Order: sequence, then structure tokens, then C-alpha cells
Amino acid sequence: MRYTNQEYQIIHRCGRCGKKAIFVSTRRFRVNANKNKLDVWLIYQCKKCRHTLNIPIFERVPPQKIPRELYEKFLENDGELAAQYASDAAFLKNRHFVIEGM
Repeated sequence: MRYTNQEYQIIHRCGRCGKKAIFVSTRRFRVNANKNKLDVWLIYQCKKCRHTLNIPIFERVPPQKIPRELYEKFLENDGELAAQYASDAAFLKNRHFVIEGM
């Protein structure tokens, strides 16, 4: 992960506003279990209406594939870890998100 001091804002279509909008990181994660698989998302929200957008970090992975310390940080909503993901342009671009100003 390439960490900078700048958390990136992304441009994405907002489901509530009905048009492209700027989304900012909430510095929070969502962890969801489905049988024996886990999903982990970084939560962004629309700057205007606060509608949320989940950016996938892990999708449908067995829990043992995520290092225990990392998994605990996701569950604790570790703000520093969330900032690291939100500051990683390659992470966001690999998930096909447009970074505002780039």
C-alpha cells in the first residue's frame, strides 16, 4: 500500500443525488460475514447528501486469509488504517474509482 498524507476524494454517481458527486472517506470500515466468507469495505460518503459508498478491500475471502491483527483493526474501525487506504491512489484506481483532481 502506498501511503501519502493526502486522503483522496473520489468522483462517483451518487444514488441519492442522482448525478456525479464528490465522495470523501468516513475513515470507517464495514465488515460483513456470509457463511464462511468475509467482505471488508472502506466507507466513503457523498459530500453533499452523505449517501454512502462501499469500496471493497476484501470480497468473499475465508477469514483465515486475513491476518488477525489486520482483521481486528477492521473491526475496531481503526482510523489510521482507513486513512492509509483512502490515501492510496493505486488502491482506488485498481477498483476503478476516479480520483477528484487527477
